[in-house]
Amino acid sequence: MSRGAGVWRWAGYAFVGVLLVATIVPFLYMISTSLMDELEVMRFPPPLLPERPRFENYPAALTALPFGRFFANAAIVAGVVVVGQVLTSAAAAYAFARLRFPGRERVFLAFLSVLMIPATTVVVPRFLVIQALGWTDSYAGLIATEMVSVWGIFLLRQSFITLPHDLEDAARLDGASEWTIFWHVMLPLSKPALAAVAVFAFAEQWKSLLWPLVATRSIEMRVVEVGLASLPGIYPGNWPYQMAAAVSAMVPLLLVFVVAQRYFVRGLAPAEWQ
Repeated sequence: MSRGAGVWRWAGYAFVGVLLVATIVPFLYMISTSLMDELEVMRFPPPLLPERPRFENYPAALTALPFGRFFANAAIVAGVVVVGQVLTSAAAAYAFARLRFPGRERVFLAFLSVLMIPATTVVVPRFLVIQALGWTDSYAGLIATEMVSVWGIFLLRQSFITLPHDLEDAARLDGASEWTIFWHVMLPLSKPALAAVAVFAFAEQWKSLLWPLVATRSIEMRVVEVGLASLPGIYPGNWPYQMAAAVSAMVPLLLVFVVAQRYFVRGLAPAEWQ
């Protein structure tokens, strides 16, 4: 390896290291703040570590509002949406990647064009739909409009395209139907991409704020992010309590990413890297 190539390599490592520090440090300081006293945070300059860790901030923050109910609501909504998005995305992606029908490419482009529409512009039409159906302030209203992911369709379509056609040809010679090929051949071979779609769907629903805020009315139907947004009204200026609740809300996301990390990375990596 030449000296110039070595310098560029170390420069790349340094750049990635800077990005890593810039990403991790805010989270570490959030954890540190969650263990501080309310007045300790107000010092100037603010301390980096608490003088005495106050773990009691966590139960105090999580009992200020019914966060147990919020966590349960978020888990139910995210779990159902993950299953729905994986199934609808896989079915649509298989049709766009493997089936031949008139106007297939135009329909797929029309699907992709939806990604250019800001989500905030469709909040009112979505609310009018669930209001007409009587689904406001219910799980059905929170879930129904989230069951399809255009991004998930795109990702799984790219995954299905990379699979060899010999597999489905062999299955057809054995008398397999189109459904059997899709369910028993294509889906098992696309587990990494399916995991990537599932992780993104879970993360998007878990951190969703605007739609649950619009679609729900009662405190019993609130989700975690709405609860976090409501906490400053109860403890204004109490940063330790707010950070304690935020750290608690982050834990399920971290667990999901850790458990699905191997499949998640493989699902997003180009085929030649796998």
